[in-house]
Amino acid sequence: MFVLELTYTGPIERVDELLGEHVAWLDAAYAAGAFIASGRKKPRDGGIILAVGEDRAAIERLTATDPFTAAGVCAYRITEFTATKTAPGLAAFRQEL
Repeated sequence: MFVLELTYTGPIERVDELLGEHVAWLDAAYAAGAFIASGRKKPRDGGIILAVGEDRAAIERLTATDPFTAAGVCAYRITEFTATKTAPGLAAFRQEL
């Protein structure tokens, strides 16, 4: 499992201009089963996404297709972890060491 932390690197006005495209990208990733949860950080200087994928390289390829990334208005920090314990609703995402 991965925690994807977006940090805005461009003006918030440009982020807002691209928001519709970013949301469409999020929707496609949810439909593909890659994302579990996402949302804005408080304060609004980026966002967080919980993701699943084959490996880090697959997640890096996915984040490279984010319209925010393509427009140069965000940078991603990717943290991989092993989800050995989850809430019951997330049991399908539990992993073994």
